[in-house]
Amino acid sequence: MNQVQQKSKRAAGAPGTVFGIAPMDVIEDVLLGLANANERTLEHLSEHAGVFKQPKVIELIFLLSEHWRQDHSTKYQAVELLDRFMILHIEELYKSSAEYLKIKESSQVKSWGSIKASLSHMLLLHLASCIQITSKLHFHSNIINNHMVLQFLQSAGYAYKKEDPLMSELTVLKTLHFHVNIYSPFAYVEMLLEILDHNGCPLPLKDVHEICVMVLDLVYLLRSPIYESILKVSVDLSTPSSLQRSKFLAVKEDHMLLGTGVISASTYIINKDCWNQVLEHLSNITGISVNSVFDMCSAILKHCVGDMELLN
Repeated sequence: MNQVQQKSKRAAGAPGTVFGIAPMDVIEDVLLGLANANERTLEHLSEHAGVFKQPKVIELIFLLSEHWRQDHSTKYQAVELLDRFMILHIEELYKSSAEYLKIKESSQVKSWGSIKASLSHMLLLHLASCIQITSKLHFHSNIINNHMVLQFLQSAGYAYKKEDPLMSELTVLKTLHFHVNIYSPFAYVEMLLEILDHNGCPLPLKDVHEICVMVLDLVYLLRSPIYESILKVSVDLSTPSSLQRSKFLAVKEDHMLLGTGVISASTYIINKDCWNQVLEHLSNITGISVNSVFDMCSAILKHCVGDMELLN
């Protein structure tokens, strides 16, 4: 059997998305773990959270993940990993800068300007490293090796050395203290769909799952306008204050809330008749109010299919 046939055989045997297999007690434990992880993240949220979730950065991660034949969970996790890493990495570098240490003249300490220039140059390498790391967290994904990263960077016109991808990967791991198995909103979407299956959801969840992927892609790429519309609705103002924006950061990083919004929006797209029922189920499962799920769903649908009046 040649290599092409072997690859085809492995691809055919790759696990698909199947619901209704895991016992309910296991699902409840996993959901509780996800809920606790979400709460811990929100409690220790950096004021800069989400800064690196820019459309161009996310689009590059999505395209590069597709190029390297990664699954959906890998690409979403890479976005979250890069954002968390870059914030901590920049904070560490700034604390080592001449400006932070208040050193005016020293050849031993770099200026913040030179550090920023280096960060800009290294961003693509760190981005690739985050995808590489997340590829290793999923046993059914194609693991990305250093040669693949180097080959991509060289094709993009960067003159990195053979050891640079390894050093970048180690930098990401050490900066995050090796806590790299970060949950993405996709984990919440899949777990909530699993519970909906046990609750007797009348919709074909495999179809809902496929729509959820497309909707979540859109939410990541249109993150700013979607959450801006939710903020304005929540404060009932066209120009929210800085304090209101600061408090709203926890909403933007709430993966459980986003998971409910993505599923309810996907349900509405597939079958409006089941939408209210799913909305109530999601509220009961998560403890998030129906109004909050509705606001998230409404904002997502507005950017998915344009202005529309949702059913009551």
